Amino acid sequence: MSGERRLTVRHDSTTYDLTSADADLRTFGDLARVASIARTSVDRLASELTEDADVVDDALVDQHATVPVDAEEVWAAGVTYQISEQAREEESSMPDMYFDVYDADRPEIFFKATPSRTVEPGDAIGVRDDSEWDVPEPELGIVLRRGEIVGYTVGNDVSSRSIEGENPLYLPQAKVYDRCCSIGPCVVTPEDVDDPHELEMSMTIERDGEVVYDDATNTSEMVRSCDELVSYFTRHNTVPELAVILTGTSLVPDHPFDLQEGDRVDITIEGIGTLSNSVTTV
Repeated sequence: MSGERRLTVRHDSTTYDLTSADADLRTFGDLARVASIARTSVDRLASELTEDADVVDDALVDQHATVPVDAEEVWAAGVTYQISEQAREEESSMPDMYFDVYDADRPEIFFKATPSRTVEPGDAIGVRDDSEWDVPEPELGIVLRRGEIVGYTVGNDVSSRSIEGENPLYLPQAKVYDRCCSIGPCVVTPEDVDDPHELEMSMTIERDGEVVYDDATNTSEMVRSCDELVSYFTRHNTVPELAVILTGTSLVPDHPFDLQEGDRVDITIEGIGTLSNSVTTV
């Protein structure tokens, strides 16, 4: 790689450098913007560009992978899976407030991260030094351009359960801090995801070379639809050109599991890929 940011696409098991076909295309946002102007799909535009693009080695791409979408804002949805409702009630000093969120008409949607707080695949996610109980939260991420779904990715909504549990009003501090979020390893367009509500999702956590957590679920367990979450996110809200909504988690390590510096977290979603991060204290 030249050191400059480049946009790659994997098509029919081959990876192409789209920047070599058009130097103005360096990010997924560039591609989505041009596709919108041309009134075509991201997939169709990318496919056409591969005819003039250089083929690149997958290992090289993985080595230099960065955050796949420059989302100006990352938001997240809470209590979209029943196990998440139970976990919130378990951790909270005021559990009654979570009883109706899972079944309510209006979902819980909260601000999660800015670009400076979002780390790339392979980089270290953070746990707060003033927190006593921290967990990763594997989630399907919806990629939006001007409020419209243009893709899906994998997200890690790292959270302090001890801070949020102390008082629900502390949610922003439990959720928003340095290195609190990771997304990647890529964006998969809606055309390549048969049904976002029917995807296998798994998470493993390694510590000192040993697996200390390993579990799997399916996005079919989510009580909200992606369209519903997008609808509430965009209502009466001027959204940025590019945003990501994390859709909630149903993989919650049992208490007293606590994420520690040096751990490795791998989150895999069927048809999208694996997001891997180490852990550091911030």
